[in-house]
Amino acid sequence: MMDRKPNIILILADDMGFGDIGCMGSEINTPNIDRLAVGGATLTSMYNCARCCPTRVALLTGLYPHKAGIGHMGLDFGTPAYQGYLRNDSVTIAEVLKTAGYRTMMSGKWHVGGEFDARQVDDWRPGDVEHPTPRQRGFDRFYGILDGACSFFSPHYVMHDDDRIEVAAEDFHLTDAISDKAVQMIGDAANGEPPFFLYLAYTAPHWPLHAHAQDIAKYDGVYSKGWDACRTARHEEMNARGLLQNPWKISPRDPQAPDWSEVKLKDWEAARMAVYAAMVDHMDQGIGRVLDALHHHAIDDNTIVMFLSDNGGCAEFMAEDGWAQFYPKHNQDGSRITFGNLPSLRPGGRQTFMSYDLPWANVSNAPFRLFKHWVHEGGISTPLIVNWPKRIKGPVIAHAAAHVVDIMPTVLEAAGAAYPADFGGHQVQSLDGESLIPLLEGSDWQRQQPIFWEHEGNSAIRLGQWKLVRRHACNWELYDMESDRTELNDLAHRDTELTRSLKGQYQAWADTVGVRDWHELQTALTAAWGIDS
Repeated sequence: MMDRKPNIILILADDMGFGDIGCMGSEINTPNIDRLAVGGATLTSMYNCARCCPTRVALLTGLYPHKAGIGHMGLDFGTPAYQGYLRNDSVTIAEVLKTAGYRTMMSGKWHVGGEFDARQVDDWRPGDVEHPTPRQRGFDRFYGILDGACSFFSPHYVMHDDDRIEVAAEDFHLTDAISDKAVQMIGDAANGEPPFFLYLAYTAPHWPLHAHAQDIAKYDGVYSKGWDACRTARHEEMNARGLLQNPWKISPRDPQAPDWSEVKLKDWEAARMAVYAAMVDHMDQGIGRVLDALHHHAIDDNTIVMFLSDNGGCAEFMAEDGWAQFYPKHNQDGSRITFGNLPSLRPGGRQTFMSYDLPWANVSNAPFRLFKHWVHEGGISTPLIVNWPKRIKGPVIAHAAAHVVDIMPTVLEAAGAAYPADFGGHQVQSLDGESLIPLLEGSDWQRQQPIFWEHEGNSAIRLGQWKLVRRHACNWELYDMESDRTELNDLAHRDTELTRSLKGQYQAWADTVGVRDWHELQTALTAAWGIDS
């Protein structure tokens, strides 16, 4: 009798930094993610695409974002690389696994199906050509949101399979609902003959800062010593646990973050980070319920569970005239929402709409520098944790560089599923990723091809130990990732030959996938939305 194919659960956090979970040295309580790491493999040099939409489409298709249709975000800029939704010459993990006999389910955030205006939900047309839904791209079941963010207590648009549903319960919280639906889906699928694939895509800890009071209370006073002390403690813990390939120096505090001694509203600042920590903590509690469901149904031994984040910590300042202006001004019960990082308001409640801001994002991304949007290490680094009791005997810590495009070929190899040459009448592009199975099982694996990034003109290539990177409209920088992953010692002026070679490889890739000038796109974006990205 052939071995049963494994069940597969792919868990994605939203806007969570490299050092935000306990097993990576954080003070945030994440025992369930930690137990996945203790019994499995932790990849410390896993990379995402610096932003939610691009990462999600790369994760789902095994293609670089531009090749899958989302070179920027959901807005259609008029070219296949920037159409803002999944291209038909790409296939999702769910579509391929269905051909291999899998039951496919999703709970959480979609955000690869075009642009939606949260102020005009009555005009939404999910399911049309430019707004494909999960059910149209391979998922048998779906519960969650289609766009990028919402109130956790009062989301403006929630779908169940193909229908919009109303959310009115006073005790509703989106993280709870996403976890509970995942548990329900596992229960429905556990006793069936086909194996299942569950894509569990949380919106936590993306802004707005919304958490339960009892979770926030756990972190009362934890951050009173400030961001410098927290960054240092996390870095020291990472080194003590051997989580870093080498004991790199921590990057300096971001120049836009003041010294904690100069901060006047220390209690309010500490309270914002406490809410953020509570959101991560509560997501972990939901993951715990998912793991308990696997154990209850006696399927945990042959279930692969993967966990990672879609980008680094988010430094976006929540101003009333910024992104917040594109969200509804009232909760479902009619109560008014006050937008912005206002010190006169206590963060965390349903009447607020805040972010934790740049200095705390600098903590999330320790020991690295920069943030979501940028392709320096702080923007693109996530630990990937993979637990598969039947095949992985943890704990395994691996430092080889990998990328979210590698998830698709890894899942397909584990499932014994073949990647198609054509699908739905369209010739399918070749995968950009490489299977991580040898690395997860402890082999000396190295990626054969370079890794590329481009988002909003921020660009990079990593080849082996070398990374060439630049911020938009700035000079290229060259770093040795083995000796200096915190990107403090720029070698571009010393090794001009290597710099030229990597620039040439990057440019050839950019031309092939259809990268466009960011200034040109930014002008169009500002015209469409009225603010810069």
